[in-house]
Amino acid sequence: MQKRKEEFKYHPNAYLERRRNVAKGLKARTKMLEVLAAEMSESEEVREKELTIKAISNSAAMNYSSSLHHLRLLEEEMIVKREGKRPYKWKVTGKGQRSLDELGLDREKLKAEG
Repeated sequence: MQKRKEEFKYHPNAYLERRRNVAKGLKARTKMLEVLAAEMSESEEVREKELTIKAISNSAAMNYSSSLHHLRLLEEEMIVKREGKRPYKWKVTGKGQRSLDELGLDREKLKAEG
């Protein structure tokens, strides 16, 4: 029996507690969080110079102002934070929701137990 990896449409941290979560916003925040996660996994040197809003918006193929808007929303929820002086470097704080894959849990095992 082949295990099927379920794909989620949006990143778990793309959902905001204090705002309406519309599809366009969820999609935009998911793109940005994926870019931030990819950059975090690369070397420190690359990470330090490429996590500015300009680099994030280019990598996510988004408009600068909408990227800034969504990063600020994520900052209000304490999912990302900015560091240093302008241009700020953005990074994921580690707070927020996590997918079962990130936690290392097996969905099939959880379903069998539940």
